[in-house]
Amino acid sequence: MAWHSTSKDIEMKLKLTAIAAALFCGSAFAQTGTVQRDVNQQERIEQGLKSGQLTTREAARLEREEAKVERDQARALRDGTLSPAEKARLAREQNKVSRDIYREKHDAQTGDPKSPSSQRMQADVQRDVNQQRRIEQGVASGELTNREAARLERGQARDNAAQARAGADGKVGPNEQRRLQRQENRQSRRIYREKHDAQQRP
Repeated sequence: MAWHSTSKDIEMKLKLTAIAAALFCGSAFAQTGTVQRDVNQQERIEQGLKSGQLTTREAARLEREEAKVERDQARALRDGTLSPAEKARLAREQNKVSRDIYREKHDAQTGDPKSPSSQRMQADVQRDVNQQRRIEQGVASGELTNREAARLERGQARDNAAQARAGADGKVGPNEQRRLQRQENRQSRRIYREKHDAQQRP
């Protein structure tokens, strides 16, 4: 009889462990999903600049929207979890950015992808894509905790806001790009440090 009781206890503990792991993984997958959306949106902005569907000014407006989404992601993940309500709110925000990207790419305005200003903005947006991919990979691999990802998303929001300011007048000058690159380099080093520190998601 004692053996049956122990077996049931072990079985119950295994079930509870599986449930806890599923809930935790759900939070991690939710975070990975929100970062993947960021990657996709940034790629669409970059593609719009390269094709001439987006002007520098339009890309700057979209970067401002991306900065807001990333700030909200950082706030939502500050406590290390992403609730269903927070995930739904972020999805609505990202859906709005997605619609705005579509509208800006399909309106009458066109940009010159070969202009120095567009080339600079393209390079900065490509940097965003790379940084977001590194964050996404870190969350998926467990190298980044959700709190670390939140801090890095805050950094991405700062970078996007700076790009939005630089391109708000329709052009990004060489001095502006140098400042943006210094900021992006600092963010790149932060991503490396957070991914290679002792903290890991189990």
